[in-house]
Amino acid sequence: MRGRLFAPAAAMLLLAGTAGCSGAPGPRPSPAPPARLVAYGGCDALLEDLRSATAEKVGPTGFEGMPLLPRDQVWALGGGKLPADALPAQEHSTTNAHEPGADEPDLVKTDGRRIVAVADQRLRVIDPVTRTITHTLKLPGSNRFDHGELLLSGDRALVLANHMPPIAGEESPPRYAGRATRLTLVDLSGPPKIIGTMASDTEYLDARQHGSTVRVVVRRTHPRIDLPGGTDREDAIEENRVEVWKAPLDAWLPVFRLDDGRTYRTPCDQVSRPSAYKGTSTLTVLTLDLAKGLGDPRAVTITAEGSTVYGNGQSLYVTGMDRPRFRSPAREAPEPNTDIYKFDVRGDGPPRYAASGSVKGFLLNQYSMSEHNGNLRLATTTDRNSRTSQSSVLVLAQHGERLDQVGRIDGLGEGERIHSVRFIGSAAYVVTFRQTDPLYVLDLADPRRPVRTGELKITGYSAYLHPVAGDRLLGVGQDADTSGRTTGLQVSLFDVSGAPRRLDAYTVPGTTSQVEFDPHAFLYWPKSGLTVVPITRPGARTAEALALKVTGDAITRAGTVRHPGLYLGNAVTRSLIVGGTLWTTSEAGAYATDAATLENGDWLPYD
Repeated sequence: MRGRLFAPAAAMLLLAGTAGCSGAPGPRPSPAPPARLVAYGGCDALLEDLRSATAEKVGPTGFEGMPLLPRDQVWALGGGKLPADALPAQEHSTTNAHEPGADEPDLVKTDGRRIVAVADQRLRVIDPVTRTITHTLKLPGSNRFDHGELLLSGDRALVLANHMPPIAGEESPPRYAGRATRLTLVDLSGPPKIIGTMASDTEYLDARQHGSTVRVVVRRTHPRIDLPGGTDREDAIEENRVEVWKAPLDAWLPVFRLDDGRTYRTPCDQVSRPSAYKGTSTLTVLTLDLAKGLGDPRAVTITAEGSTVYGNGQSLYVTGMDRPRFRSPAREAPEPNTDIYKFDVRGDGPPRYAASGSVKGFLLNQYSMSEHNGNLRLATTTDRNSRTSQSSVLVLAQHGERLDQVGRIDGLGEGERIHSVRFIGSAAYVVTFRQTDPLYVLDLADPRRPVRTGELKITGYSAYLHPVAGDRLLGVGQDADTSGRTTGLQVSLFDVSGAPRRLDAYTVPGTTSQVEFDPHAFLYWPKSGLTVVPITRPGARTAEALALKVTGDAITRAGTVRHPGLYLGNAVTRSLIVGGTLWTTSEAGAYATDAATLENGDWLPYD
């Protein structure tokens, strides 16, 4: 028997196209094809399906747009006291995460007693009282091509990194070099000390933390197979397929290696695939308890694509789109469908696969999803061609083992694409843009009958939306002229208590902000209305952050924080509050200023 229905770890899913309420006349997009998940009864059936799927999708030079790598190209890990309870915890900001119940990894974390930052392959501990860097720890096996971030739990920090191994003699990693996930657990009860490491030849995707439990999502986008092809010869495809059918299971399933020599791989009976297609990629969710260290990661794997992670502490959703079969350049790409996988992550045990479904179109980012009263709300765009695109908001309800569509509203931003989404309670706010910025306000109180309650058209667009006090919404994005040409950073304050209207706006011509693509770079401190937005000016040689005050109906400029003596291309990456101090950080160092006056600055370089 090739497979069985995945239960209880992963259950059968079927998307039912239940009628909803359309927000615009005309034909609605047809529902996505049914999706369910099938588990494997053993390794033989799993290996046969992986080989079959890969053989269908490989071309003469590998996968479309990216050759395969040899499977042996795997990289493993290289191999003054400050107790936390000695310092009083001060009032402090936290990472600007999507949901309060699920902390997200970031470049900088604080617990009010210390600031912990990752930059330049090092972990640094800062005492916010004395404004000094008390400890610096070189992270093992890292290089300048790595991207790392961290989570903090008590006296332990988990550094999560995508490791990009360079080739000897090269100044940059090879174009198609595979990534490796590296996890490093650090004890902060005294001078930072590494107490555990884990590595795998996967790509680190994202993570969520609830208490001391962390769910880490990794993926392997291509099997590790040494292909003899690499040219456009007619027989190259067949040569590649022969090697695919010889490849062992480890070419697809990742192995997780601990620093003590132990290795782990997902048991075959904990691997499943979508019933609609056979996957060649693997998506794996690991469960780690930082209080206990890095042991068995209790992996659950799906042979499917994964790209976007959303969690709220109770549920974890991962979405992805199937990689198409090998096709000639003349054939049109298929219409995108997004598959959604839901995990129940209540408690500290391994994730329990709960439900799955598919929707037409694609998502912008994790803010395109939100769970409310047990329902999942999504904002999608159904066509990548902006001139023929249209966007929708859908509501999916879990019915047993299925995510069924129970409501939808269509016709948002016809001929445009989504630039930002925010779900707040039973309301949804969607920004689309091509020449003007329609801000749509939707009422989802009745999930079966979503209603468009307002629309505001202005020039420019908001790429990030943040709720503030008094039924206000703050938008960070770009101003634009009437032709749609962007002209510089724009921060807008909207009143969404009724029909949406813009109360005020602050613009900085000729600049952009990291907040436009990374909400972690945004700081809003409700106590004072202080809002900090890093900005980038073409050709600027200093890192800079714009400080604003958002109070009542107005946005006013509080000042600018500039890091001294930095090199071209550096930028402020994060801002946080500890006590009465505003901290801004970059790859080169941290800068502390009085949060009320933006004066009395101290520069702490990362030497």
